Amino acid sequence: MGALIEINDTLRISKAQGFPAELDIKKHLINPYPLNAVEGKEYEFTNKPKIRVYKIPPVRNFLVEDVDGKWLYWGLVHIIEIRHDYINQTTSGKYRIIHLNNPVEMRKAYDLIDRNLDNNYFRT
Repeated sequence: MGALIEINDTLRISKAQGFPAELDIKKHLINPYPLNAVEGKEYEFTNKPKIRVYKIPPVRNFLVEDVDGKWLYWGLVHIIEIRHDYINQTTSGKYRIIHLNNPVEMRKAYDLIDRNLDNNYFRT
């Protein structure tokens, strides 16, 4: 009947949508953030286009920062709250970071998870 819900295993958001401001890739590549820098904190994302459903804890979702259309695999999250705006067809919610990738894992994620070179933040 025309209803469309997208099921996701990846929370891909930009800083404007709610990616943690304290996580900076340039700093992380030099001195990786420890998990305890973000562990236990609740973060909020807003206005993700389309109505989306995410895996619920204890199952993880991938955390990806959208940097000008490129995907940067930061780690894993638990989605702890979802809100759907059916008029504007957007999804918002809250999440907790449960794992941060180190720089080697961030680069390797494309080989293991994505394999789309056009999305690769590290592709030069």
